[in-house]
Amino acid sequence: MDRLAPLQLFIAAAEAGSFSAAARRLDLGAVQASATIARLERELGARLFERSTRRLRLTEAGEQWLPHARQLLAAWESGQAALRDAAHGERPLSGRLRVSLPSDLGRQRLWRWMEDFIATEPPAPGGGALRLEVRLSDRVADLVQEPVDYAVRYGEPPDSSLVALPLAPDNRRVLCASPAYLARHGHPQAPEDLRGHDCLRYVLGDSLHARWRFEAADGTAAAVEVRGSRIADDGGLVREWAVAGLGLAYKSALDVADDLAAGRLVALLPGWRGEAAPLHWMAVGRHRLTPALRRLAAHLRLGCEALARRS
Repeated sequence: MDRLAPLQLFIAAAEAGSFSAAARRLDLGAVQASATIARLERELGARLFERSTRRLRLTEAGEQWLPHARQLLAAWESGQAALRDAAHGERPLSGRLRVSLPSDLGRQRLWRWMEDFIATEPPAPGGGALRLEVRLSDRVADLVQEPVDYAVRYGEPPDSSLVALPLAPDNRRVLCASPAYLARHGHPQAPEDLRGHDCLRYVLGDSLHARWRFEAADGTAAAVEVRGSRIADDGGLVREWAVAGLGLAYKSALDVADDLAAGRLVALLPGWRGEAAPLHWMAVGRHRLTPALRRLAAHLRLGCEALARRS
């Protein structure tokens, strides 16, 4: 273990609330992790965690030490990055890049944009090839406990420890349906009309997204509890159901941009805006956002901006 390992392990354990989760993230054994924390506590002369069979929590001393530990780690890694950049210029992506993408946009667009960017990167010094691991899921990835380093997600960062780069800050949800569905059931004229329609609902994280919110031009807000015959935990399947004429969908405008442009779906309620759905590239700590990662995020943002103009 290097000299930063105790700091990294302490921060990871504090964020995860678990030694075992922190150890998995850092590829350590549980016994080694526990011994490392015990050694750190001896060096600091303070107990950092209250341990029990059910949970792990910071002591008052641990709470005081945590921001200092984060600053120390960030300063060290920032200094290392500055030295590397000075020696090699802006280094290309290399090593292992593990990223979680939303299922629909990830499958349609994001993975292709990432491959386009990777193809333009110069070879890494020493021949260190990039190893890309992609997970497609609409479940919110826990960047501390799960084996991913970054996530692209809709909405604001759920955790204050996450740093987010905006990819589509002005993106919103849009109510839409296929021409075939509308021919059979008619167009809703106001949000309350959705109660009489078959709405395609989906699971976000661990909860069912069945309360659809809208805002009129004059600022009037409306929220409707919708019902329907189909529920999915995959945004791509919801979009395909909508294209197949099986109901109304309330999707990110980025997800349905191509379908709207091609006429496979029709945007509804023109006098009402859907709820905000900003898209971000997320990481645990600013030190993870290297110049190469920022270039990648900028490339994805350009793709999102071009796609938004289609809808």
